[in-house]
Amino acid sequence: MSLSEDALRWGRTAVASESEVRAGSAATRLRTVLVVVLLLADVCALLLAMLGAYVIRQSLLGPASDLSAHVLDSVWIIALGWLVAIALFGGYDPRLVPAGTDLYRNLLHATLAAAGIVGTIVFLTGTELSRAYFLAFFLLGPPLLLLVRLALRRWLNGARTRGLFREGVLAVGSLAHVDGIARTLQRERWLGYDVIGALTPAGRPGTRSRAGIPVLGSEEDVLRIAELERPGVLLFAAGAFTSAEEFRRTAWKLEHKDIRVIVVPALSEIAADRIRMRPVAGLPLVHMDLPRSRAALKWTKRAFDVAASAVLLVLLAPVLAAISLRIRAEDGGPVIFRQNRVGREGEGFEMLKFRTMVTDAEAVQVEMAERVMQDRGNAVMFKMRNDPRITPPGRFLRRYSLDELPQLWNVLRGDMSLVGPRPALPREVAAYDEDAHRRLSVRPGITGLWQVSGRSDLAWEDTVRLDLYYVDNWAFTQDLQILVRTVRAVLASSGAY
Repeated sequence: MSLSEDALRWGRTAVASESEVRAGSAATRLRTVLVVVLLLADVCALLLAMLGAYVIRQSLLGPASDLSAHVLDSVWIIALGWLVAIALFGGYDPRLVPAGTDLYRNLLHATLAAAGIVGTIVFLTGTELSRAYFLAFFLLGPPLLLLVRLALRRWLNGARTRGLFREGVLAVGSLAHVDGIARTLQRERWLGYDVIGALTPAGRPGTRSRAGIPVLGSEEDVLRIAELERPGVLLFAAGAFTSAEEFRRTAWKLEHKDIRVIVVPALSEIAADRIRMRPVAGLPLVHMDLPRSRAALKWTKRAFDVAASAVLLVLLAPVLAAISLRIRAEDGGPVIFRQNRVGREGEGFEMLKFRTMVTDAEAVQVEMAERVMQDRGNAVMFKMRNDPRITPPGRFLRRYSLDELPQLWNVLRGDMSLVGPRPALPREVAAYDEDAHRRLSVRPGITGLWQVSGRSDLAWEDTVRLDLYYVDNWAFTQDLQILVRTVRAVLASSGAY
C-alpha cells in the first residue's frame, strides 16, 4: 500500500472517528440536558404547589391566619427534601424518560417517602407547621411533577419521531432476531433508535438482512466493529454469544467505552408486569406469569363495563338523539346499522352502529373488494380511503368515531366490552390463521390497542399483533390507559375512514 493510500485511509478514519465521538458526546449531552430540564421544571412545579397550598390554606382558615416565617422556612426545607428524595428514588434517570412507567412510579415512591419523613420529623420535633398547608402542598405537588414528566416525554418522543436526537444501534445476534428487532424499531420511531448494522454468527460482510440491515461481520468482530462504527447503543439479541462467559468477557472490554449496552431476550410481546427478574446463584432467572386471557373475563372488568356504559348512555342521550335526527334527515333511511359480528369464543352477535353509508352499501361492497385488498396491504379487513358509499353526515361521524356510540348498548348487553380486540366479521374469521383465532378469547371492544395505535392505517399483521398483546397481557390499568388514549386518537381523527 502506497504512502498516499495510507494517508487517505488515515484521513477517512480520523474524520469518521471525530464525527462518531461527536455523536456519542451528543447523546451524553442530551441525557445531561434532560436531567437539568427535569430538575428546573420540578423546582417550578413545587413553587406553584407552594403558591397553591398558600391560597388553599388562606381560603380555609381565613386571611387572619397568616403563615409565620417559621412555617415558610419549613416549606423550603420540605421542597429541598422532596427533590433529594426524587433523586434518590431514580426520578431523574434520563434512561426512564422515553418510555415505561418507572419514571412515574419512582416519583410517587419519592413523594410518599418525603411526606412520611417530613410528617415524622414535624411530629417528633414539635415544629410549627400548618396541617392544611402540609396536606395541600403534598396533594398539589405530585400532579404537577407528573405533568412535567409527561410533557417532557411527549416532547422528546415527538422530536425523535421527526428525526432528532436519534442514536445508531449495532445489533448482535441471529439474523432472524435482529430483523425482528429492526422492524420494531423502524415502526416505533419515537424510541429514537436506528439500526446501522448487524453482527451475526455466520455474518458475511456486504450482505443485507430481509429488513435491509447491512451485515458488517460476525459476532467475533463486535469489538472491532464497535470501535469502527462508534454506535450509541450495542444491542445483543438472542444468539449473540455461544456462552455466558463469552458475553461477560466482551462486557469487560466495553467497560471504558462511551457506549450503552442493551440485552434483548428471546421473549417478546410480554408486558413488564408479567416478568420478574430474580438473580439466583449468579443466574439471572426470569420468572414469567402465564398469559391473562382468562383474567380479562373477570367480574371486575364486566362490572366496570356495565356501570360505565349505563352512565354514558344516560349522559350522551341528547347527542344520540341529535345524530339520529341528522341521519334520518339525510336520506330517510334507517338510523341504526346492524351487522353480524363474531364475539368471544366465536359466538355471533348483532353489533349496532349509526348508519354512515348508503342503504345498499353491503351489495356495493362486493364489487369493491379487489380494490380494497390493495389498500395498505390489508388483505383480511375491508377498509379503504374515500369510500364512495359514505354519506356526508357519515363522514363526520366516522372521523370522530361517533358512529360507534350505539355499541354502548352491546356492552351493556354483554356482547362487547369497552376495551378489547376489534369485533370481527364472519368472513374475516374464516381467513384467520391459528394465532389470529386467539383474538376471540375475550369479548371484543369498542376501543382497543388497535384503535389507539393507528386504526385503519395499520396493516393486518400489526392489528393481530396488538390484539394478541392485549389478550395476553390484560390488566385493568391498561384498559384505563387505552380509554384515555382513545380520546386523544378520536380528536386527532388519524386513521379513521
